[in-house]
Amino acid sequence: MPAVLTVDPRSGVPIYLQIIEQIKRSVALGVLQAGEQLPTVKQLAIDLTVNPNTVARAYRELEREQVIETSPGRGSFVRSNGVTESPKVAAEIGRDALDVALREAKSVGLARDEVRELFDAALLRWFPTFEK
Repeated sequence: MPAVLTVDPRSGVPIYLQIIEQIKRSVALGVLQAGEQLPTVKQLAIDLTVNPNTVARAYRELEREQVIETSPGRGSFVRSNGVTESPKVAAEIGRDALDVALREAKSVGLARDEVRELFDAALLRWFPTFEK
């Protein structure tokens, strides 16, 4: 698996959700291709220094969401059902990133209006054709 996964236990986001988001992002960006094998639960747990149950939970959720498929005795693979081009996955990644940013803004005490001003400024910076 060419994608490098990292986790931050201090982020406030459960580790299994961090794994899920990173694998979805890798699939959506084409870093992980359809049919590509993921590391075993044991190997990823060792690589990330986390409990194997955490990785297994992430893989189960990814399988439930039809991002990956698991074949007993063979391993887990990225599904070949067009997930890599799915706008739904891209939208989920965007939503998750915004959730993290908003949670952070709230935790540092920014008011709703301040967050909206910051968001509007960032939106104009990244999407200059955006008009209010």
